[in-house]
Amino acid sequence: MAYKESNMMPLGTKAPDFTLPDTISDQNLSLGQIKGKNATVILFICNHCPYVIHVNEELVRLANDYKIHDVGFVAISSNDAVKYPADGPEKMKEHAKSFAYPFPYLYDESQEVAKSYDAACTPDIYLFDHDLKLVYRGRLDSSRPNSGVPVTGVDLRNALDNLLNGKEISTQQFPSAGCNIKWKEE
Repeated sequence: MAYKESNMMPLGTKAPDFTLPDTISDQNLSLGQIKGKNATVILFICNHCPYVIHVNEELVRLANDYKIHDVGFVAISSNDAVKYPADGPEKMKEHAKSFAYPFPYLYDESQEVAKSYDAACTPDIYLFDHDLKLVYRGRLDSSRPNSGVPVTGVDLRNALDNLLNGKEISTQQFPSAGCNIKWKEE
C-alpha cells in the first residue's frame, strides 16, 4: 500500500457529474440525487485501507451530525476490484452495513469518476457548497494510524461549520493522505 497525498483540486471547481451504482441500495445514483441542499461531501474511500479504517467511525459520525443541516454525503470506491477483491461491490455492501454507513457507497468500476475529481488516495475528501463549487478539499484532521492523535474530524467540521454559517473557509488546507487509489493497468 503506497502512501499518497491528495492532489488538491483547485478551489471553486464545479463538482463533476456522475451516476454510479450504490452497493447498499443496488440502485444507480447521480450526483443530483445525492447532493445536499446546503452542501455536499464526497469521500473517496475503500474497504481495506488502514487510513480509511482509522477514520471510518468519524466519517459516520460526521454524516449523522450534519444531515440535519441538509448536507449530503456520499462515499465512492474506485479501486481495481480485480486485483483487490476486498474492495469489490459485494464486500463494499458488507463493509457499509458493518459500519452503518448513513450515506450511499458507490462503486466506480471504470475509475472515470475518480479521475474527474483528480482523486489520488483513500481517504480523499471534497466539500462542495450549495452550487456544487469546491470550497474545501484535503484531510479530515491531523490524525493518522498509530499517531496517537485522536480522530476528531476537526478540519472538515470547521469547513462545514463555516460554510453553513456563511463564514469564510480558510484557503490554507492540508492534503489528505492514505493509500493510493489502486488504478487498473492501462
